[in-house]
Formats: sequence, structure tokens, C-alpha cells
Amino acid sequence: MHFLKLIRPINLAIIVLTMYGVRFFILNSSRFQKVDDNWIDFLLLVLSTVLIAAGGNIINDYFDVKADRINKPEKLIITKHIDRRWAILTHWIFNGIAFSIAIYLSIKYQSLWYVFVHLVSINALWFYSMHFKRKVFIGNFMIATLTALIPLLVLIYFQVGNSYASAHSEFNPDSWTAIIDYSLIYMLTFFAFIQNMAREIIKDAQDVEGDKLIYVKSLPMILGQQKSLMLVALILFVLPAFYIWISLTKMNSFIGTVQFWTATIPFGIAALINLVVIFLIFTNKTKQLKLYDALIKISMLIGVLATFYIGYLHL
Repeated sequence: MHFLKLIRPINLAIIVLTMYGVRFFILNSSRFQKVDDNWIDFLLLVLSTVLIAAGGNIINDYFDVKADRINKPEKLIITKHIDRRWAILTHWIFNGIAFSIAIYLSIKYQSLWYVFVHLVSINALWFYSMHFKRKVFIGNFMIATLTALIPLLVLIYFQVGNSYASAHSEFNPDSWTAIIDYSLIYMLTFFAFIQNMAREIIKDAQDVEGDKLIYVKSLPMILGQQKSLMLVALILFVLPAFYIWISLTKMNSFIGTVQFWTATIPFGIAALINLVVIFLIFTNKTKQLKLYDALIKISMLIGVLATFYIGYLHL
């Protein structure tokens, strides 16, 4: 149970839902063109991504033991329930398995994309935990970027896989799902970045006291909690503003032939949740940081489920 808490199973489940949601959307949006999909290889890709994320969670807690004794002593796992040596060993085992999967996929599909993406992700999470999380904004940007790239990793899988299965040159549009509009996936990537950026700042605001012990320079330390939360409100308003804009312009490139108001229900709900968080920030200031974090996570989950929803509408 302590080990499960260490790897953060809810966050890992969201990663799995994100990847299978994008897959579901792509497969069900391709009515007129066959999409090559090896479900075993895709499962291996999901497994490797989850293992890297779990390893990243372990190494982050490994370097944060001193801060966590102050910020969340009741949730401290490494040194209290799990030995530091076992934690670092598990981290490397997870990354070793994930990288082995990447090598297999790269060899099978004759593409270095998998090795490149996995190698960058593993090293980024290590250097984030050891160094960059202590730098103003850089750590937040890194985590938000890595999270946002997950939907694009699925696109790479289908692009590489369908190129490999055809006689065309690599990444020739004619060789893979050329008629599908991927605007929904690109939009999901952008808002995953936005929502995660806001959430990372809120998490920093909760951890100020402990972060001082490990010499972290976070935005709440530099700007103060009130100004940092105003920045969070500004970031969160991007989604409601975008929803209002597409509602007024009826821009439907990302939903194809599906009725606009039906397809955009999830985005309207997510935008409404963001507005609730913004309202709470202006009325409660720093009193409800954990609530803000939970609401943003719910908003992100709804965005992930939108891929299943819109993919189902295309059936």
C-alpha cells in the first residue's frame, strides 16, 4: 500500500486513460481509411510510459524527503516506510524496463522516435527532481511539457506504425490516417500544458515551508502566494476564453461532422470548473489550495474523457 501511494496510482491511471482515449478517437474517426494498430505494441507503449512516470514519482520523493517531513509528514513514505536504497533501485528497474520496451519498438518499426522520447523523458524527470525543480518556473514548465506530450506520443505511435506498414516513405501522409483532423489532439495537448502549469504553481504554494529546506526557488516564494494565485487564475481563464471563442465562431474543425454543441459538452464543463476555481481564488485567496488542486485535476480528467466521448460520437 505504501508503495502504491509512492507511485501515485491516480496520476498513472490518468496517463493510461489519456493514451487509450487518443487511440479510441483515432480508430473511430477513421471511417474511410484503415488504421494499422497492434494492440500488444500499444499496450507496451502505455506500460513503458506509466513505468517512466512511476519512476519519476519515486525519484522526486527520493530527493524531497527533507521537504516532505515539513510539507506532508503524514504522507512521507521514503525513509519512513520504504528504504532509500530500495526506492532508487525500483526507480532504475522501472526505467530499465521502459527503455527496453522503447528499444524493441524502435527496432520493430525501424524508427528512433521511441528511444529518443523515452531517453529524453527519463533524463528530464531525473534532472528535474535533482536540480531544475529548485529553479523558478523551469521545473513547472518541464513537468507541464512532459505531461502535455503524452497525447502526441500516441500520434507518433500511429504515424510510425502506419508508415512502417505501408510501401510509402516514412511519415508520408498518404500512409496513415490522412483524412482525420487531429485538431482535437493538438488542443488536448495545449490545454494539458495549461492545466498542469496552473496545478504545479498551486502545488508549490502548498509546499513553501518545506521547499525552503531544499533551497527551492518557486514562484510563490518569489511573487508571494497572492500574486502567484492571480497568475494561476489568469492561466486557468485561457480554457473558458477559448470555449467562448469557439462558441461564438462555431469553429468545428476538431469535431468533424458531429453537431457542435453536442461535441463541446466536455469542454464546457471543464471551462466551468476552471471558472469556479478562479472565483474561489478571488474570494478565498490561499485558504483552499488543496481544493483548487482537486478541481483542476477533475477538469483535466474531463478533458481526457472528451476523447472517448467524441470518438464514440463518430461511431
